[in-house]
Amino acid sequence: MKIFNTLTRQKEEFVPVKEGKAGIYACGPTVYNFIHIGNARPLCVFDVLRRYLEWRGMEVNFVQNFTDIDDKLIKKANEEGITVPQVAERYIEEFWTDVKGMNIRPATTHPRATENINEIIGLISTLIEKGYAYASGGDVYFRTLKFDEYGKLSHQPLEDLEAGARIDVTEVKEHPMDFALWKGVKPGEPFWPSPWGNGRPGWHIECSAMSQKYIGDTLDIHCGGQDLIFPHHENEIAQSECACGKPFANYWMHNGYINVDNRKMSKSLGNFFTVREVAEKYGYEPIRYLMISSHYRSPINYSVDILEQSQNALDRLYTCRENLVFRLESAQSGEQTANFDKFKEEFITAMEDDLNTADAIAAIFNLAKEINIMLGGTPSKEDCTAALNMFDELCGVLGLVYNIDKADNLDAEVEELIAQRTAARKERDFAKADQIRDQLKEMGIVLEDTPQGVKWSRV
Repeated sequence: MKIFNTLTRQKEEFVPVKEGKAGIYACGPTVYNFIHIGNARPLCVFDVLRRYLEWRGMEVNFVQNFTDIDDKLIKKANEEGITVPQVAERYIEEFWTDVKGMNIRPATTHPRATENINEIIGLISTLIEKGYAYASGGDVYFRTLKFDEYGKLSHQPLEDLEAGARIDVTEVKEHPMDFALWKGVKPGEPFWPSPWGNGRPGWHIECSAMSQKYIGDTLDIHCGGQDLIFPHHENEIAQSECACGKPFANYWMHNGYINVDNRKMSKSLGNFFTVREVAEKYGYEPIRYLMISSHYRSPINYSVDILEQSQNALDRLYTCRENLVFRLESAQSGEQTANFDKFKEEFITAMEDDLNTADAIAAIFNLAKEINIMLGGTPSKEDCTAALNMFDELCGVLGLVYNIDKADNLDAEVEELIAQRTAARKERDFAKADQIRDQLKEMGIVLEDTPQGVKWSRV
């Protein structure tokens, strides 16, 4: 598999540190609010990465953190008159609701910053001992100038980064670009004891400490949104490599931005939407489809029209599967003459090329087209079974067409009504039969009499 490595700006063959295993760290949410559609993209994209590697036989240790202590959580807690842990617990629960809705698997580990304070303090102590960090005014800062490779991920020299950054200039820093590893306590804020006084960790240090604890000194892949390249990931590299003396991550994957109606998503522009808001109107699965329908490094434009197109595409996939299942129930046993391996190969070729989910989805639609052509004839039960297995396997890797159980519950209700209508027709109670047909029509169900029995479909 080839991966575009942000660090080298080129596609590279993915070779994990340990053969057959992959240690992946993905930056998780700061849990002070509902996740927004911008958060949804890395969640969906890197869930697919993890699924694909596992499907190909790798053992994946997938770690995704919760930032549960931060200025935003403190502000939220003060506004609502509750504690920071209460804010964190509330929005972690809301996070689980949304990720379950989008069919995102839980990570192998979801560490929280507040549960790893000892590890954070230990890492900061190491940086101080090695001369890469210093205590000042109750805070601890990283000496950016001491790390010669600072800027290697964003591919900019320190002077350019300094010129473009919003720098918090204080008298306690040796250099304006030095960043906080530990923040001294302020009135009304949560704190933990440390060798430098009571305080709390800075944002960047938590990821270094937790990735080291749960994966090791060198990650196979570190992933996240493009907006995290600088300063967050740049700072992670600096503090981790200075502390351990080893490469922090061998591969860096960053997904592109999301625009809303061709404009950058921003609260100030009023085009900022949470996943929950969108799901309440359109459901979760169209969101997932939209997030993986383009190559992960390309920008995505979110709009109602595009979301509806995503739903229409999903409807085509569900209809294909429903038709296939219907035919399978009445198909006769015989020889398997259909071969769907070429679609699997097409799918793999796409995914091996830097996780090209757009082309992988195209392979699934090519499979669906072949299935529809097959259903126009008289396929054997073996042909139908092979087609269904391949369809479910490939959709499963992308995490699509996952509302089968929900559909099956509706299917059972529809089948019961169809059985009642059939019985009414046999008893020549046509008024009742017509009433049931009208009821099904109101449910969006259209009936069609076929040699194999009554076939129904959604409109």
